[in-house]
Amino acid sequence: MSLSKQIDKDYIEAYKAKATVKVAVLRHLKTAIKNRMVEDKVADLSDEIVLDLIAKQVKQRKDSFEQYTKADRSDLAQVEALELVELEVYLPKQLSDKELDAAIDKAIADVGASSMADMGKVMQAVLGAYTGQIDGKKASGLVKAKLS
Repeated sequence: MSLSKQIDKDYIEAYKAKATVKVAVLRHLKTAIKNRMVEDKVADLSDEIVLDLIAKQVKQRKDSFEQYTKADRSDLAQVEALELVELEVYLPKQLSDKELDAAIDKAIADVGASSMADMGKVMQAVLGAYTGQIDGKKASGLVKAKLS
């Protein structure tokens, strides 16, 4: 079953169970998927594109959570945290620090990177190989440290 079909199925189940947070999160996600389908003029999206949309939603929730925490709005931060938990169910398992380090070393070797000028190539190789499994900020910091 494709990821978008699984999201539709989970949405219906959450709606029937009256799980308001999950329904709201999945409704936003379904809207993002539908908008992308209209934009790309396709009938269905690949799982990779859906994972990319989910990752964007997760990043947005994390940023909102940080902003609400800084502004001492714990009520809104708590809502964002609950939504984040619901979204992360659909993402693949994140790489551990050790696995991320090994993936970056491999990408540097594959690309033949030797300076900061090659950072973009390394990041593209790492993010392409591990879609949805890597935090971009964390990877960027590690690549920067290794190349400088």
